[in-house]
Amino acid sequence: MLARRFLYIIAGIIALILAFGIAWSLFQEPLMRMAFVPGEPFEAPAAATAPDYAKPEAWIARPDLKTDPSRWLPKGATLPKDRPVAVFYVPPTTYFSKAHWNAPINDADSREWLTLFTQSEASAFNGVGEVWAPRYRLATLGAFLTDKPDAQKAFDLAYGDVVRAFDAFLAQIPADRPILLAAHSQGSVHLMRLMHAKMADTPIAKRIVAAYLVGWPISVEADVPALGIPACANPGEANCLITWQSYAEPADQHQIRTIFESGKGYTGQPRKGTHMLCVNPLTGAQGATPALPTANRGSLIPDKAVKSFTFAASGVGARCDANGALLIGAPPEGYGSYIMPGNNYHVFDYALFWSNIRADAAARAKSFLAR
Repeated sequence: MLARRFLYIIAGIIALILAFGIAWSLFQEPLMRMAFVPGEPFEAPAAATAPDYAKPEAWIARPDLKTDPSRWLPKGATLPKDRPVAVFYVPPTTYFSKAHWNAPINDADSREWLTLFTQSEASAFNGVGEVWAPRYRLATLGAFLTDKPDAQKAFDLAYGDVVRAFDAFLAQIPADRPILLAAHSQGSVHLMRLMHAKMADTPIAKRIVAAYLVGWPISVEADVPALGIPACANPGEANCLITWQSYAEPADQHQIRTIFESGKGYTGQPRKGTHMLCVNPLTGAQGATPALPTANRGSLIPDKAVKSFTFAASGVGARCDANGALLIGAPPEGYGSYIMPGNNYHVFDYALFWSNIRADAAARAKSFLAR
């Protein structure tokens, strides 16, 4: 009797799992909107909540901070004595609650994720210069899942913080110092907008060593010409921009294609029908030529909870496909958590290629300084 009851319970659990799996596959996007999109209308936070970028506490990374996750290095690694570049890094989305359209600046969970991403992403650039990374009232994850006007208001508020942070950054570095721009995901959205609005056709554009706008779709024809610098075509090339989006295979790219094709680029041209930029982080070049795993100089492997990373001396290969996605082959070991729908390894866009990004930044800085 007990054995039969146990079997009934197991059968019920399996049925629930199967039902949930079917529901997820059929209604994935509506379920995500239900889980992450705020139900209340956007309400601008009080002016007093705006970060003051003249103060160190408004930054997660800055040269004068006692603790700074961007200074992380693998065991045994050291920094070069000469680091002539100033790095401005804009972090990705670290707020997933639907309680607010924008992250409260002191939200504990958001700050924990911010520390982790600054360590695993911005640290790739600390070999060329000191990193500046602002804390900002970033839009919640749900803002990416809806076309409500509230979402654009949330993005505008976050962008306003990034603009003020960049102005403060410029005011505190020498006027002739080369600048490396870096970002991921939502950070790349804001940084691309900033390049179009405040850098294109200005002297600032000539100071840019490279711009790593990783984890966001950029159109070669509809965006790049309006951003002030061209796309990087070859390894070691300077004063150019880079992006990629990592997928294991089989890859379902429809979500990012929908975002890419839904609007106009910064030139005013529709993105639909244009090419999505992909620069392979293992080769530093555009094109479909695949890079084998042996070309990967080292990756950061997360723990099961994705609360910390350890360095591994080898990693995955990668190739840009015809759609502009970066394909990494079969799902790699060690990255089982936080994989997005469609085999999208978005969370690990930097971690998968950490050492190559570091070497790529050094090569582009060397080229820039030699000009």
